Amino acid sequence: MDDPITAIYDANVLYPAPIRDLFLRIAQSGLVFARWTEMIHDEWVRNLLENNPKLNPESIARTRRLMNEAVRDCLVTGYEGLIHTVDLPDPDDRHVLAAAIHADARAIITYNLKDFPAEALSRYGIESLHPDEFLSSLVATVPGAVCSVFKRQRESLRRPPYTAVELLEVFEGHGLIQSVHGLKPFLDLL
Repeated sequence: MDDPITAIYDANVLYPAPIRDLFLRIAQSGLVFARWTEMIHDEWVRNLLENNPKLNPESIARTRRLMNEAVRDCLVTGYEGLIHTVDLPDPDDRHVLAAAIHADARAIITYNLKDFPAEALSRYGIESLHPDEFLSSLVATVPGAVCSVFKRQRESLRRPPYTAVELLEVFEGHGLIQSVHGLKPFLDLL
């Protein structure tokens, strides 16, 4: 495998706990140099607390802090001056592109591909990738490494515990259809 790419994780990848956990583990394994910003944190945390008002804000703040500690050099800073120099369909997403430019990222991993069109990103040498597209390419190129990440995640889940098939179904429910299809032949490793 080539050197891992630098990729910005958009807030919608960090929002659902199973996907956040998987993509953090992918970064920890060295398969990607994952980056995000405090503004990206603010976005997923705000949405999570709005949609789940019973969640404890202190617990979410702890998760945020642990994420920053878990992935070395993940926080992008100093990009703020670029925000108003870029153009995207949704101006509220400009901070993500500005961070990607400043971090010299090659990709933005996001579920909202329409908000990061190729024509807006290509001039910076950046592409937007759906999490499924990104993960399925890793499964195709380094299946053993992805299986190890998946297995570590599955084994860490205790309440409730998951079988490999059950966890694959969770990921499928979060839109990782191609990735799940690519992982199914490796069930004995998961």
